[in-house]
Amino acid sequence: MRIEFDRDTCIGMFQCVAEWGDGFEQDADAGKAILVEGEEVEEDVFAREIPEDAELDAKFAARSCPVDAIAVYDDDGEQIV
Repeated sequence: MRIEFDRDTCIGMFQCVAEWGDGFEQDADAGKAILVEGEEVEEDVFAREIPEDAELDAKFAARSCPVDAIAVYDDDGEQIV
């Protein structure tokens, strides 16, 4: 599974940090979250593979985002959250 995070869309509610603390961190200075180990795939969009033991947490993080800045994709590239 893969997760994508649109940092530009993020409004800094940090629900993702609460749901998946190993996957997201707070950037208090910018007022936005950071996808830990995320690689920028296009401007302000970061992505990374989700460890198998964190798939549920990553899905909860995506579902908890109030502005849909987080998307989760299965191994076939289909968006599941």
